[in-house]
Amino acid sequence: MTPDAIVSISASVALVILAVTFLVASWRVIVGPTLPDRILALDTLSGTAIGFLAVVAVKTGFALYIDIAISLGLVGFLATVAFARFVLSRGPLPGSAGPMAAQTDKTVRPASKKPDAKVKSDTKLKIKTTPARKTKKDRT
Repeated sequence: MTPDAIVSISASVALVILAVTFLVASWRVIVGPTLPDRILALDTLSGTAIGFLAVVAVKTGFALYIDIAISLGLVGFLATVAFARFVLSRGPLPGSAGPMAAQTDKTVRPASKKPDAKVKSDTKLKIKTTPARKTKKDRT
């Protein structure tokens, strides 16, 4: 077998695997039960498209596809970050049992040796101030 034949067969196998990945990720975008599932599926679609472009670049020998894949990777990353910020800005859904919902139920207690120690509100902080140093301009 020649090296060109090995590259051609490998590229064909990679395209089949990427096509299956594309179909599974598309199914998750359509059916995905939650919004984060859909966002991850869109990120997977972006990575799969980058893979397609890389395999096509190797198969055809046209290097411009690599530049397109790099720019698609940057756009895909920015889109994933924007979607993640959107999901976080919405806050936890009512009745959700995720890690964010579990953290909101915790109460913060002051660190002290006594369990129910009260902090005096009338205590004032004493700040020691020193006079400012005079410069040559202030001395004249």
